[in-house]
Amino acid sequence: METFLALHRGPPEEIVLDFDATDDPLHGHQLGRFFHGYYDSYCYLPLYIFCGEHLLCAKLRPSDIDGAAGSVKHLAQIAAQVRQRWPGVRIVVRGDSGFCREPLMRWCEENGADYVLGLARNARLLRIVGKELHEAEVLFGETKQAARVFKDFVYQTKKSWSRERRVVGKAEHLSQGSNPRFVVTSLSTERLDARALYEDLYCARGEMENRIKEQQLCLFADRTSCATMRANQLRLWLSSVAYVLLVALRQHGLQGTEMAHARCDTIRLKLLKLGALVRTTVRRVWISFSESCPYQRVFARVYENLRRWLLPLPASG
Repeated sequence: METFLALHRGPPEEIVLDFDATDDPLHGHQLGRFFHGYYDSYCYLPLYIFCGEHLLCAKLRPSDIDGAAGSVKHLAQIAAQVRQRWPGVRIVVRGDSGFCREPLMRWCEENGADYVLGLARNARLLRIVGKELHEAEVLFGETKQAARVFKDFVYQTKKSWSRERRVVGKAEHLSQGSNPRFVVTSLSTERLDARALYEDLYCARGEMENRIKEQQLCLFADRTSCATMRANQLRLWLSSVAYVLLVALRQHGLQGTEMAHARCDTIRLKLLKLGALVRTTVRRVWISFSESCPYQRVFARVYENLRRWLLPLPASG
């Protein structure tokens, strides 16, 4: 979290916190190992919180719990640190239907944060957007192209919600058939209309899933083979630290290079896993690469970028 705050030297107007839970498959008899029906395997269910590409939370959890368990606690901690640094920043919480829970929405409403969360469809919601679903089907029949019609309405569950909330329904028809989706939000219609809320704000959460895959597949966050959860949590944190460092390197060191948008494993392979001769003197550390190293110029550019970013600017005059 401190690294995230430090990397942003200017206060943003708004930050979006992405929440997601994913599976960490297990192949031994680790403590906290349970079978998860959705993933059809024995696994852990870690909670991830990102802000853009910045990782703010990686909490290892057993898989016999609700996917949103602990989210309010971690949100409160993160929001407190953010507002201590940037008192006026707007916070938006974004997540799929697994995080559409009354405690999380109520915390946001009581603490000046906004949310946009997926909402699992049910028979009542499908009846509400029935007209729009028919319109989308007619449009698809005319154009043979995917058709979307949006509906903005107020909705309240019979038991689980404490109040009415704004819901946006996407009535979509594809070649495979009807594909309705719903999101619930605290954002007003004046700030975002139904289409922009769904397509521009909510759908952007898919980028977070790429970041999770990058950490698990490229930086081995899923190697939780120790016997205890405490040891496996440490493994996850070490992978998270590596990810945070590589994101900082990508954001500030690789600017203007051919690897400005490279994945973490590409950066590891081409910039870090290099053979070199290192000599240390009293005043300098000399790194000598092979003359045939194809990334010498990129390495030198990264060094200069980081040097300019980390060192204070000289006084004028």
